[in-house]
Amino acid sequence: MDFSWPQEYLDFKKRVVDFANLELNVNIIERDYEGSFSFDSWRKCAAFGVQGLSIPKKYGGSLESVDFLRAMLAMEGFGYGCKDNGLALALNAQMWTVQLPISHFGSEEQRNKFLPKLATGENIGCHALTESNAGSDIFNMEMTAEKTNGGYLLNGSKRLVTLAPIADVAIIFAKTNPKLGKWGVSAFIVEKSLEGYEAQPVQNKMGLRTVPFGEIHLKNCFVSDENLLGSAGAGFSILSHSLEFDRCCILASHLGVMERQLQETLEFVKTRKQFDQPIGKFQSVANRVVNMELRLETSRLLLYKVAWLKSQGKSVIQEAALLKLHLSESFFESSMDAIRSRGGEGYLTELEIERNLRDSVGGLLYAGTSDIQRNIVAGMFGL
Repeated sequence: MDFSWPQEYLDFKKRVVDFANLELNVNIIERDYEGSFSFDSWRKCAAFGVQGLSIPKKYGGSLESVDFLRAMLAMEGFGYGCKDNGLALALNAQMWTVQLPISHFGSEEQRNKFLPKLATGENIGCHALTESNAGSDIFNMEMTAEKTNGGYLLNGSKRLVTLAPIADVAIIFAKTNPKLGKWGVSAFIVEKSLEGYEAQPVQNKMGLRTVPFGEIHLKNCFVSDENLLGSAGAGFSILSHSLEFDRCCILASHLGVMERQLQETLEFVKTRKQFDQPIGKFQSVANRVVNMELRLETSRLLLYKVAWLKSQGKSVIQEAALLKLHLSESFFESSMDAIRSRGGEGYLTELEIERNLRDSVGGLLYAGTSDIQRNIVAGMFGL
């Protein structure tokens, strides 16, 4: 088993780290407080080629074909270099749940129409799935798409949608044949300019405040046949395909943050003195640091395994659930340990440590809660 990376991948990861550290860590405390999204950072990422990591060069991407392992490693570097966790979430959400499905399932016309503008940062895309009565039980959704002449009439609402208030285009899931359950769900590419499309204002939240969340309401919104993504009833397949990639790269960014947390905590506990010795000499403090390292390394192994399996075109339902469960909870626990290691100062906003804790809570919830991930694994065991 070879755990090494091609040097070209490592060099690119370093370039991503340097770019993020130099260009993207501006006024984050203020923007977090205000809940404001940085369009400037978004455009800088596009110019660097971040959004293009999930798109073939033919449609504005970075390489001739998508190299998922390279992209995953790059997003790990992005998390290490960029302290704006909201920006990392926003990028990954668009790249893997909007761009990738259009690239993989879309028609040639759809690819040419939507992907280049998403890659350049001219447009922003969102992925709308969750509803008020369809969270974990997602296929109990109430949004409908009624077939009509030349297209579909969409009616219903989506909530907790990353980037919804500022998105130019949304991939929206709706029932086209309720009798078929999850096999009666279809995906549509819906542009904000369509009549009957309304995006609600930003919703305030505990963490990830620099990326806007909101609602999308559709009332007799006509979407042409040309904007049906894939075939009617393919929504479940599209969703499953994109979420496995999404979980990998969102969590890769978390892994990068965890590595930075560990390095910063190590430096602190080696230099901070109490009772005439560095606090790292106290067993309770040292144990916390060791636990941070253990979570980092086990999370890395799970992440790289899932990413490799995906690159080989293999199904990773159980592996992806275990990864999502372990890495998201590890990020939360390590964020707690980073604060505890600094005592009262770790609680202060100006040190930019407590923000990671608030942001990490989101990872326990989005893309499937920890409870749902456990249910998935239990189901694979026949339980």
